Amino acid sequence: MTLAATPKIKRIAMLSVHTCPLAMLGGKKTGGMNVYVRDFSRELGRQGIFVDVFTRSQDDCVPRVVHELGSGGRVIHIPAGPEKPIPVDQVGNHLDEFTAGVLAFATSENIQYDLIHSHYWLSGLVADKLRDTWQVPIIHMFHTLGHMKNQIAQSNNQRASEARLAGEYKVMALADKLIAATLAEEAQLKELYDADPAKIAIIPPGVDLERFQPIAKDVAKKRVGIPCGDTNILFAGRIEPLKGIDTMLRAMALIQEQRPDVLNNACMAIIGGDPWADDLDEEMARLQQLRTDLDIHDLVTFLGAKDQEILPNYYAAAEVVVMPSHYESFGMVALEAMAMGTPVIASEVGGLAHLVKHGVTGYHVPSRNPEALAARIYEMLSNQDCRQQMGQQARNYARQYDWANIVNRMMAVYEDSVSGKIAVE
Repeated sequence: MTLAATPKIKRIAMLSVHTCPLAMLGGKKTGGMNVYVRDFSRELGRQGIFVDVFTRSQDDCVPRVVHELGSGGRVIHIPAGPEKPIPVDQVGNHLDEFTAGVLAFATSENIQYDLIHSHYWLSGLVADKLRDTWQVPIIHMFHTLGHMKNQIAQSNNQRASEARLAGEYKVMALADKLIAATLAEEAQLKELYDADPAKIAIIPPGVDLERFQPIAKDVAKKRVGIPCGDTNILFAGRIEPLKGIDTMLRAMALIQEQRPDVLNNACMAIIGGDPWADDLDEEMARLQQLRTDLDIHDLVTFLGAKDQEILPNYYAAAEVVVMPSHYESFGMVALEAMAMGTPVIASEVGGLAHLVKHGVTGYHVPSRNPEALAARIYEMLSNQDCRQQMGQQARNYARQYDWANIVNRMMAVYEDSVSGKIAVE
């Protein structure tokens, strides 16, 4: 008895329904998942796989098909509901329209996909509908989980909806393979959702080592407009409560009160959101008011969302990147910063607890603990030799996450799913 030959995978349908992989980092719903879908798809293209990324159109002025993923990669904007940004919990009302749009596109171009790779629970529900027609396997990644969000929620409006939880359970059952970024996420899938362990493969996200490589600090500071003699502390990500930005602001206030000498010509830059909007997002308004209340207006600046192409310069210009999150399934920002040779101080939660190596590539601190965070920021800023050593170690450590390695691991999962390992006589 032998195993059937594995069919060659030529074309993949990538689903990112609620957010576009080309969006600026730090927008309302743009973060690590956007980076993942974009860079993972690009590496697939480099390895000769055609990838179509389907996402909901949020602007009727953007071309329906965008060729910005390199060879063999496209982002396809599907009209589904109003062509403008809408709350994620409303996107679910338009999944049938989205599915019909994807099917129509594939039919119009006479395309046959070998498998579907879906991201976030909404995309998983669309994948199920597409499989009814295409009859191909579904590989799914959640990136964030509703039950984990509920564990750190501090108010009802921060909790995941019942529709989301029900959708996540459904996708757990229907997917052929579930990809977990870390051992911690694997445990969450099994313990919180009773996911089938045989379905789960642990494959972390990767990093583009050509884009994210060390840049001379003075060059990087000049590019982003930071005086060369200034000290920069960086946060990059979505502006929402689970990111723990308030903990970081309180830590800065403590340093200002107890160790003001280390903050001479220092600034904490926060990348994400829209700090100049006429109608400020609730969390942005709360954080700006907290900055005023703590009297650290001169220490903290909000830079808004930034194009992903310029981010390497911000990482390189920083002495340290801080990730004070209450929950992270992985922590793409931390990996990118480490690849640049910049050490990271991160909450010891979720993927960050595995990704950042305490005392080697940066430091762990307890979540929601401004005193501990302040101590580590002070330690990092006051010890240049430590920063440089950790930065070099961080760069070396990040090499194992090169996208080529990650895609090779994922291709093995793809091939097993497509072949089904069917035994033939």
